[in-house]
Amino acid sequence: MPRRNRSRRGRPGAPAPALGAATGWAQAESGSDGDWLVRTVPGVQATKFYRCPGCDHEIRPGTPHVVAWPAEGVGSSADRRHWHRACWQARQRRRPTRRR
Repeated sequence: MPRRNRSRRGRPGAPAPALGAATGWAQAESGSDGDWLVRTVPGVQATKFYRCPGCDHEIRPGTPHVVAWPAEGVGSSADRRHWHRACWQARQRRRPTRRR
C-alpha cells in the first residue's frame, strides 16, 4: 500500500496555521517585517484600481498582483494592501512609501 503524505496540522505540537492559510486561500509568509498572509490575484479577477504601497503607482484592472495583510489576528479589509508582485518581493529593499 502506498504511503500517504500526512499534513503537519494533525501532528501533536505542530504550529496551527493562520486562518487564511488554513482555509487554503492565502499563504503565510515571514520576513524581517513580520508575519503576513498573502494571496495572489490573477489578472482576470482584478477588477478594481488599487494603489501599490511599494511604488505608489496604480494597479490597474486586469493586472495580476498580491494582497497582503498582517498574520496576527484575523484582520479586516482595512488591513489588506494590494501590491505589485515585484514590489512585494522587493519590500525589504524598498520600504512602503506614500507620496502626498
